[in-house]
Amino acid sequence: MASLVSTWSSNVRSLPKNFVVPLEKRPGKPIPICKDIPVIDLGDSTKHRRADIVQQIIKASQDFGLFQVINHGVSEKMMIDAITVGKEFFQIPVEEKEKFCAESGENGCRVYTSSARHMTQDFKYWKDSLVHRCHPLEEYIKIFPDKPAQYREIMGPYSVKVRKLGIKILDLIYEGLGLTEENFDNYDLLLMIHNYPACPDPSLALGIDGHRDGNLVTILQQDVYGLQLFKDGQWLGVEPLPYAFVINIAFALEVISNGKLKSAVHRVITNSDCSRTSLANFVNIASDEMIEPAKSLISPSSPPVFRSFQFKEYLQVLSRNNSDSEATFQYFKIGSQDSK
Repeated sequence: MASLVSTWSSNVRSLPKNFVVPLEKRPGKPIPICKDIPVIDLGDSTKHRRADIVQQIIKASQDFGLFQVINHGVSEKMMIDAITVGKEFFQIPVEEKEKFCAESGENGCRVYTSSARHMTQDFKYWKDSLVHRCHPLEEYIKIFPDKPAQYREIMGPYSVKVRKLGIKILDLIYEGLGLTEENFDNYDLLLMIHNYPACPDPSLALGIDGHRDGNLVTILQQDVYGLQLFKDGQWLGVEPLPYAFVINIAFALEVISNGKLKSAVHRVITNSDCSRTSLANFVNIASDEMIEPAKSLISPSSPPVFRSFQFKEYLQVLSRNNSDSEATFQYFKIGSQDSK
């Protein structure tokens, strides 16, 4: 049997045992779509409107750690083309997809089933992922897949536009936190295209378990419902709005904000009716860059919540914790037993 779920899943009628998640992680009863998750219109850039946008983003980042944006500057055609070519990648011949299955190094392009740490897990997630860096484009476009034929032609400009959106959102967040303007020029963009095939038993499987992203912000394009947010002790469904991006506040930004913003704990469920494709764009800090609470947000009444660390240390601790983002989160919190 080929290794990628997308190559064999249509031929199975029951969930293979190694994809059955532990009882405590199973999705449980269907969860309704949450209508309270903010949808923020970025279209009007007048001074008064900008102040309102900043306020909405900060409140959403405090209350949910997640929001959706519309009128964001990425055209509908570009979004349609990107998700279409992303789907097409997982439909190319098996031998073409599996060229990327071997580990190809930090700066390579690779494909894998389940998660990046799948070899150390007792079970697998019901998904395949294609991952590669995108910035600077002229350096990394040569590692993009050359099939489907238009992949580079479509995903190159898409990644540039999405990164520009990410920098805009970071700029608005920094303004809302009262921080001095940051130089975002060197911030990386990592693209992960996730393919979740139709699943024979969604009650026993997961696309990905609950976790926090470790970067700054994640810009997600999704086509079918599956994303869920954990808030106030319960899971909430995140509606896939046409031509909107979901923005996840990630761990590094929670640290910089000294806990004023909340990183989103989220997961993906599967469904039995159709496949789901999502494009997750991660705005990243360089691995040797120091992450710490902004000094202007620290005071006697607001002491630092997290200790300082380099991003590569976060990645090392996450790996040591077998991708347990909650244990990793606690490790960097000041006063946590896990950090001692």
